[in-house]
Amino acid sequence: MLEKKVEFYSDGLTLKGSYYLPDQFHESKQYPAVIINSGYQGFNEFYPKLFAEKLTQKGYLCFGFDYRGFADSEGEKGRVVLEEQVRDIQHAISYISTHENVDENKIGLIGWGMGACNVIHVAAKDKRVKAVAGLNGFYNGERWLKSIHSYVEWAEIEKVLDEDRKVRANEGKSQLAPTFIHYPLDPATKDYVENELSSVYGFGHETQLLFTDSILETNAEDVVEKISPVPVFIGHGKDNLLHPKSESVSLYQRANSPKTFYWIEGKHNDFMFEDHAEFIRLNNKLDEFLQHALKGDLYEKSVSSLT
Repeated sequence: MLEKKVEFYSDGLTLKGSYYLPDQFHESKQYPAVIINSGYQGFNEFYPKLFAEKLTQKGYLCFGFDYRGFADSEGEKGRVVLEEQVRDIQHAISYISTHENVDENKIGLIGWGMGACNVIHVAAKDKRVKAVAGLNGFYNGERWLKSIHSYVEWAEIEKVLDEDRKVRANEGKSQLAPTFIHYPLDPATKDYVENELSSVYGFGHETQLLFTDSILETNAEDVVEKISPVPVFIGHGKDNLLHPKSESVSLYQRANSPKTFYWIEGKHNDFMFEDHAEFIRLNNKLDEFLQHALKGDLYEKSVSSLT
């Protein structure tokens, strides 16, 4: 896989990204393109790059980037607002559409974890998206948050958020809190994060409490029907304890596009290694879906170069 690092703009902020190109990349070809979007505290350097390693082998041109405020992308550190990440993805679509090696009529999105909810929102309102895949996501933020907290914990969260809203109104800025204060990790995910993700540059920054309000306000189920007739792929770990599998089942049932559901043999990310058999199977399933959704005979057109 070849990597070309680039910059683009989202609402005036400079975001860092990478094109991931097949080893046999030809400047005379156009390629179906897939923008791979990471989840909470995720970065281009990890999951987007990991998926791109497999998908470029199958002939796709892939693109990944750091959301605003993460790694070296511009933006306020600690500010995580899902609506703003949705805008970042839309600007990424606009950016890659300007390059001659990208067929702008064959652009797909993959979203991992929290990014799965993001890509559903993008596909529902941006008709440039021709295929969308959500992996191990949650899709109704309030339902999900309440499902992973006890009644007592939830009452305390509401109290904390109410106070922070007052701070925002009076001081203009949300308070910072520990990274996973309202996004608790199950033991298996916690081990994976500590062993595999914690060393990634920029990982683990404190997050504004505004983030929790952003989760409460997001609901991809309300918009998933608007994606039709664009094909939808939903994948979820059978034993996922971070994002309940009922989240993906519920979204799948609401979708009225041509749709595919795939049960991942694993938890949230215990299979997320380049040589893991289930990760390889997942990428094969994604390839099958994308080939059909993008009407994918990876084809050639005469163009000059990737700029």
